[in-house]
Amino acid sequence: MASLATIFGSGAMTNTIREIEGMEVIFIIGSNTKETHPVIANRMLKAVKKGAKIIIADPRKVPLVRFSEIFLRLNPGTDVALINGIAHVILKEGLNNREFVIARTDGFDKWKESIESFTPENASKITGVPKEDIIKSSLLYGCSRYAGIFYTMGITQHTHGTDNVNAIANLALLTGNIGKEHTGINPLRGQNNVQGACDAGCLPNVYPGYQRIDMPMVKKKFEEAWHASLPDKEGLKSTEMIESAYEGKLKALYIMGENPMLTDPNIEHTRKALGKLDFLVVQDIFLTETAALADVVLPATCFAEKTGTFINTERKVQLVRKAVEPPGDAKEDMWIISELSGRMGHDMKYSSAEEVFEELGNLWPALSGISYNRIRNHGIHWPCPTKDHPGTEYLYKAGFPRGRVSFTPVKYIPAAEPADKDYPFVLTTGRNLFQYHSGSMTRRVAQIEAHAGEPYVEINAEDARKLGVKPDEKIKVSSRRGQIEIKARITDSVSEGTVFIPMHYKEAAANVITSDALDPYAKTPEFKVCAVRIEKTV
Repeated sequence: MASLATIFGSGAMTNTIREIEGMEVIFIIGSNTKETHPVIANRMLKAVKKGAKIIIADPRKVPLVRFSEIFLRLNPGTDVALINGIAHVILKEGLNNREFVIARTDGFDKWKESIESFTPENASKITGVPKEDIIKSSLLYGCSRYAGIFYTMGITQHTHGTDNVNAIANLALLTGNIGKEHTGINPLRGQNNVQGACDAGCLPNVYPGYQRIDMPMVKKKFEEAWHASLPDKEGLKSTEMIESAYEGKLKALYIMGENPMLTDPNIEHTRKALGKLDFLVVQDIFLTETAALADVVLPATCFAEKTGTFINTERKVQLVRKAVEPPGDAKEDMWIISELSGRMGHDMKYSSAEEVFEELGNLWPALSGISYNRIRNHGIHWPCPTKDHPGTEYLYKAGFPRGRVSFTPVKYIPAAEPADKDYPFVLTTGRNLFQYHSGSMTRRVAQIEAHAGEPYVEINAEDARKLGVKPDEKIKVSSRRGQIEIKARITDSVSEGTVFIPMHYKEAAANVITSDALDPYAKTPEFKVCAVRIEKTV
């Protein structure tokens, strides 16, 4: 999200879910869409029925591959080489949109020089993808009038995640597949309000609406609205908080709706970091693995126990209504925060979530035209600047907010921890259809647990044969950070030398062994590549 926001002024999907059905080419990279975003995957399948072609780039043979025109099974962590290779072919074949590039971009010549070495042959050597498939994908995407790119954390959770997103942006700019219907760059958000949380300012360097804290006029606007003196220094990202706690610099931490004791990399390091805090507060709807370590647990309400708004992955603002009363001592997040703020000396006198939303619209023009009354029956896509504005389905039709957009030269940089003789396998992690994130909600459902309640590691059949591993046999997976014991699932979903573990299961938590190497810009951990060893248990 941060990289897209830097380039275009927003990190949101540029286009809407509805538009998928009108696309000619759907390029999915680093996204197991059918399992992690099944509603969107169904739209993609409707597009296929209408003649659309799907290109999938992924180290795993994800379920949607069976409906794809081309499957690019690349080596984990080689996305930049693949995307630059595709761009190289598009340029060589003259399929770039010259009019768009001239009219709306900068830095083309310098970027063009940066991809000269990424011939299909060289890209193939790095990625493991046959050069013929690279060329075929390039021609398919480059010749399309309406091509959309979709990605998730398979792209961003790398030490070069920012580079990956920059490379994707270059590809869309090169072909002019942005700023018009049925195209775009579309990052799919995992949780139902990830987009809304970011829109509302839950980032360390911006106020609501991605308004930078280091801009004096912006800072002044929010100080006047909130009647408070505000900092102009960027805060810590979540991974930086953990490291700061470990170093003894951060003394207290307030965690809301997050479970780092299962979702952070190198969990034992996280456990030690949280243990060094003077004070840990966790606000959640369940007693999670993280909440169990807290000095104070504040019981919050779930979505069905409060009224408010969500902003989903396609920027649609939607109204959610309270359906049931909260159990026990559970309170709405807004009430808890307001009470704490008041007791710490700053009164937050909001009478309702609607009042908070109205304030947000007054401070961020993109929401100015949206009211609870307008979204009572149907959501509206921001930006919606006035009360009579219908909302904006696709972004950048009239141009980019910051004027011309620059191409960004991107070098291929290998993953921080490649396989070696001591740890000869590459581990990649992700999710499955039935469980959700840390499992704090889904693992409390008996029917789901009966069907998908056991952790597993996917291993290629040839690797299993060499190691003497049988189906459902417990094996030991270890890295330089720790080890877990887990059942083997023998499959062709992963290639030789690669294993996959879903991250939902505390009994064999993948993040015990994942690398805590970070993207230098976004500070996102490299969950998708680390070196591991496979051994049979005694």
